[in-house]
Amino acid sequence: MSKLTHIDGDGAAHMVDVSGKNDSVREAHADGIIRMDAAVLEAIKTNMMKKGDVLATARIAGIMAAKKTSELIPLCHPLALSKVTVEFEFLDGGIRAKAMARLTGKTGVEMEALTAVSTALLTVYDMSKAMQKDMVISDIRLLSKSGGKSGDWAAE
Repeated sequence: MSKLTHIDGDGAAHMVDVSGKNDSVREAHADGIIRMDAAVLEAIKTNMMKKGDVLATARIAGIMAAKKTSELIPLCHPLALSKVTVEFEFLDGGIRAKAMARLTGKTGVEMEALTAVSTALLTVYDMSKAMQKDMVISDIRLLSKSGGKSGDWAAE
């Protein structure tokens, strides 16, 4: 087993020192799904939700969340993101959210992309729960990452 990076010699959690790492362009992509009834999906598609434009609000929420990841996830570094995108795809019985986070820096942006997707999907739920309370958020995952010492990675 490799040495744990977020545990010091005394076993205490600590933030990793990335000051000695080289800057590189880093990018991560993530996605996730929210499943819902056809009537809810149609109301979102036709922008008929009482709370307003669900996907526009969820996009903004996802971008804002990515920028605040270090405030939500312990030991994450605060990052100066250069770009975050959140897009949506309608599926049979649901919506897929896709996020991308990018920066030039010393540490990766996987958590930022995952946080963007999670928050976007939670926002879809929040804005739609008056029509359906048992929607299911699932399959949140990292799709790919690039940059840094460990190089590129993509899910199979």
